Amino acid sequence: MSKSLVLVSHGRFCEELKASTEMIMGPQENIYTVALLPEDGPEDFTAKFKATVENLDDFIVFADLLGGTPCNVVSRLVMEGQAIDLYAGMNLPMVVEFINASLTGADADYKSRAAESIVKVNDLLAGFDDDEDE
Repeated sequence: MSKSLVLVSHGRFCEELKASTEMIMGPQENIYTVALLPEDGPEDFTAKFKATVENLDDFIVFADLLGGTPCNVVSRLVMEGQAIDLYAGMNLPMVVEFINASLTGADADYKSRAAESIVKVNDLLAGFDDDEDE
């Protein structure tokens, strides 16, 4: 069985991130989402998370925000001894990295992929202008 990915977030960000990923990479059977909705408290979110992962053997979790309820709930489970790899600050390049690593069997470096994907495009374009001047 292959590794699964669980996206957790405030609101429906996790669901929309999965949908955006599928626009690029096609349908993803091994990506799950757990959204913290305005009417949910930490206990509600914990129950939704546990229900989502109860039948998953091998999974990692990407959370939207370090220190937010979705990340804190999963952090609490980690501190209670559950073997969960948890990353905060999720973005689309991290999810694509997960899929590519799953397809190729390569080791994924989510932190590097997230950091490398942050580019000020104006600076990049300015570099192209400088090349044309030479």
